[in-house]
Amino acid sequence: MSPDYDPVDILLVEDNPNDIELTLRAFRKARMSNEVVVVRDGQEAVDYLESCKGNPDKRMPGLVLLDLNLPKMSGHEVLNRIKNDAELGRIPVIMLTASTREEDIVRSYDLGVNTFISKPVEFSAFMRVVGSIQEYWIIIASLPPASVARRVNGGDS
Repeated sequence: MSPDYDPVDILLVEDNPNDIELTLRAFRKARMSNEVVVVRDGQEAVDYLESCKGNPDKRMPGLVLLDLNLPKMSGHEVLNRIKNDAELGRIPVIMLTASTREEDIVRSYDLGVNTFISKPVEFSAFMRVVGSIQEYWIIIASLPPASVARRVNGGDS
């Protein structure tokens, strides 16, 4: 990482307290320095993202880790809202879920998910997943600033 590295905030959308703790523990073990904001249902995720828009006191997350089966609004509904919003649409979304159902995977990609990962049950395997997320999405990939609205309807290139 370069000295001017500005770590992106991560929005973790997960309703299961055990999975939240497991994910945060894996982040700590991977020595991720990114701030992780946790919300526990789909509506809370959308509300949080909306509250970041145009708010200089809140940083827009640079990455969303989204569970599929959530109360109030499903992960697919949240994903659809993010990817169809001019300001939020560039934020990479990783579906991090227990589901391995083909229809969930296909629908997620149809809605614009950047990656679909089925959560491994074993902690050591989950640590490898978190390490991969960190290596690719936090260190290697160049992410667009989440605060820059994407061009829609064929705007200038």
